[in-house]
Amino acid sequence: MRIAIQHFGGAIVALAMAMPMGGQSLPDAHGNAPAQVQTQPAEPPMAVPVEVTREPVAGAVEQLRSFTDADVKFEVGELMEILRDRRHEGWVLAAYPDPKTGQPLIGAGVSLDLPARDHPQRDPLNNHPFMEPSSAELWQAAGLDGERLKTILNQFDDRLAAWSKKGYRRRITALPAQISEADAAQLLRVSIIQAIYNAKGYCREFDQLTASQQMAMTQLVYQMGVNLEEFNQFLGLVNHASDSGDTAAVADTAFASDAEYWKTVQQSLVKSQWARLYRARAVAVIAMLDPQYSDGPGRAEQRVGAMLRPAVAHRPAGRASGVHPPATRATARAHSRRAAKAHRQRKRGV
Repeated sequence: MRIAIQHFGGAIVALAMAMPMGGQSLPDAHGNAPAQVQTQPAEPPMAVPVEVTREPVAGAVEQLRSFTDADVKFEVGELMEILRDRRHEGWVLAAYPDPKTGQPLIGAGVSLDLPARDHPQRDPLNNHPFMEPSSAELWQAAGLDGERLKTILNQFDDRLAAWSKKGYRRRITALPAQISEADAAQLLRVSIIQAIYNAKGYCREFDQLTASQQMAMTQLVYQMGVNLEEFNQFLGLVNHASDSGDTAAVADTAFASDAEYWKTVQQSLVKSQWARLYRARAVAVIAMLDPQYSDGPGRAEQRVGAMLRPAVAHRPAGRASGVHPPATRATARAHSRRAAKAHRQRKRGV
């Protein structure tokens, strides 16, 4: 049985790429591994009573609820539909375990048991803070009943103990709904609002970005959470920092729809392990950074796809795989000798 709503898990190791903000997803239809949307806290496991977080909860809930759609240039509803797609997060109306950590997730990969965490702003030129509320705070901000969250977590624990993580995931499609479509949508909306808030902490000029660029930054935060800080080159470019340290030259063109500049920004992500492991998702997100994205999303994705090589599938040689090993010189000579012998025998009438 769970004593409190909050739980403290072990730290998730970043792959040099990412692990998302709000939760994790099911594998998509192409077999891509899911990326996390919310990371586990980096602190050692510890038990903290729910009462300790009452004041931060009130502040976080108030900030999340104060958001209006006019605060961003893109349509929040459009991003909600994107994240519900199996190419991105997927959609499950019951708690299910993350494939790596076993952490309980729901809806579009929103975590259910994370505590509130500290996330210091390390950019001295960005005065926008980060907000890392607990799962209970997100639940409350979405207007959902805290007792229902406790019930869902208890049921999750019982099922995980009975089925194991692997067995639980095999049953995902058959799980009865624990929240309604409307409640799951509201929880996703609140999680996206948190990602928008933190995207401003990563990008000094977030408000100057185009609609698609704002959506791309929000998706990166939703998927990777605090691990986005590992992308130093990308964040440096987005924040006008060139490799030489001369920010003035970059700043003049960074947000002036300079296609070549944004191609450089895109390439910094294309080279990441995240992009190689989650290719379909990465192509869709990186394409949105293109200042010409709104003129042709499909063409923008094609340009990114051309930069991002598909993963190479290594198959064992042999008949079972339909691939035959290349003939060696010795094998070729043996074939030649047998062919010559057969030819001589035919001439002699043997």
